[in-house]
Amino acid sequence: MKSATTFLMFQGQADEAIQQYQQWFSDLQVESLTYMENSQQVAMAVLHLKGLKIMVNDSAIKHNFTFTPSTSIYVECESAEEIGSLVAQILEGGQALMPLDNYGFSKRFAWVQDRFGVSWQLTYN
Repeated sequence: MKSATTFLMFQGQADEAIQQYQQWFSDLQVESLTYMENSQQVAMAVLHLKGLKIMVNDSAIKHNFTFTPSTSIYVECESAEEIGSLVAQILEGGQALMPLDNYGFSKRFAWVQDRFGVSWQLTYN
């Protein structure tokens, strides 16, 4: 096995999602980004977030499925302020699956789904 990578397949919203994620996570790096010919749809992008490599694209084929909350990106925040800010931003157009709270296993934890359908588990201990 050469590698294992998180892969997010969108259906026409990949470019918008990448731009949004860059606003939420100031240290998100876009290693590469190519578009489909004569289109604003993403053929392939490679992102890096805190050591996590994420590949992103727009599917050229329409599917009857999207993201599931049971697969999520887990982020350990550096402060209570950071987790509060991220949760508030992600909830704009998104939804709380587990609102920001103390759940015992984490003093500050939230499981939120963004407006694109991608789920994020955020924690600060």
